[in-house]
Amino acid sequence: MPSPSQPIISAQELGLRWDTIDPFLFCVHHDDRYPQGNEGLGPDASLAGRDIGQDFAGKDGWRMYHGSTVPGFPAHPHRGFETVTIVREGLIDHSDSLGATARFGGGDVQWLTAGRGIVHAEMFPLLQRDRPNRLELFQIWLNLPASHKMVAPHFKMFWSEQVPHHPFQDAAGARTVVTSIAGRVRGATGPEAPTPPPDSWASQDQADVAIWTLSMEPGARWTLPAASGKGTRRCLYFFEGQSLAVGQQLVDRHAGLELACDVDVELVNGAQAAQLLMLQGRPIAEPVAQYGPFVMNTQAEIQQAFADYQRSRFGGWPWPDEAPVHGVQPRRFATHPDGRCERLQMQNTTQE
Repeated sequence: MPSPSQPIISAQELGLRWDTIDPFLFCVHHDDRYPQGNEGLGPDASLAGRDIGQDFAGKDGWRMYHGSTVPGFPAHPHRGFETVTIVREGLIDHSDSLGATARFGGGDVQWLTAGRGIVHAEMFPLLQRDRPNRLELFQIWLNLPASHKMVAPHFKMFWSEQVPHHPFQDAAGARTVVTSIAGRVRGATGPEAPTPPPDSWASQDQADVAIWTLSMEPGARWTLPAASGKGTRRCLYFFEGQSLAVGQQLVDRHAGLELACDVDVELVNGAQAAQLLMLQGRPIAEPVAQYGPFVMNTQAEIQQAFADYQRSRFGGWPWPDEAPVHGVQPRRFATHPDGRCERLQMQNTTQE
C-alpha cells in the first residue's frame, strides 16, 4: 500500500507524449531547439529529409509538425474537451473559428474549451533571425463530462503576470518555486491561480483539479501536500534534473509517477536543478470515445462530430490561410471573440 515513505503507485518513461490519468487525456511536452529564423518566420535551415506535413521525428533537435513553412499545427478541429497550453519559452501564434487571435509565450497560458466545436491553428513563428529559437511548451488535454461536452466554445488567456509563482525555502536555504496554473497551493501566500473557463471540469469545486509546475534548486526539499478531495488522483512528471527522492523512493531517470494523493509527500532534489509538472484531479469516471481531435462518450457521438464538422466546419474559418502568423514584430497580445484586445510588453521569454 502507498504511504508517505513509499508513495509511488506506478511509473512510466517519458517521450514526446505523456500518458495521463482521468480527468486528463494526455500531455505533450514540446521542446524544440529551432535554428535562427528566415524571412518567412520558418527555420533558416534545409528541410530536406523531413516528412513535411507529418514531421515528428525530431531531426536535428526540432520538428516542423504539420507546418510546411512555419512549424506548428495549421487549422484543425476539436470537440468535447479542453486544451491547456503552457508556453515556457518561445512564442505561439493562435487563430480560431471564434475570431480570436493571440501571440503568447514566456510563461503565458492559453485555456481553450472546445465544447461543441472549434477550429484553431497553433503556429510557432521563429522571430529571431540572428540566434536560435527554442520553443518549450506543454499542451494538456483535459476532458469534459458528458453534461458539458456540447457547451459553447470558450477562449481564455492567463498571462504570465497573472499566474502566481509561490517560492518556498527549506531549512538549508534551497528554493522550490511552485507555479499554479490551476489549484490552490497549501501553505502558499500571495495570489491564487486564475479562474478556469466557466464550463471547465476544473471550475467545479468537487473536481480538485491542480496544474502546477515545480522548479527545484539543487538539494532542495519541499513537501507536496495531500490533495483535499476524496478520490483525487495525481501524476508528477520529473522531466529535467538528475535524480529525485519521492518519500524514500529514489527516481534516477525522467519519469511520470502516479502518487498517492491522501498523504503529504516529501520531495528531495538531487545535485542538479530539477523541473517537474503535476497534474491532479478527481476522475470524471465516464466512458471515453476518442478519434483524433474529437473526444466524446460513445462512437455514435464521434460519428456525429465528424458529420457536424463536415457540414458546418464548426462555424467556418475566417482567416485567409490555414496557418496564420501574426507579423515579424515581437509582441504579446490577444484579440478576443468579442473584439476586446489585450496588448502586453515583451519580456524574458524563459520561465523559471
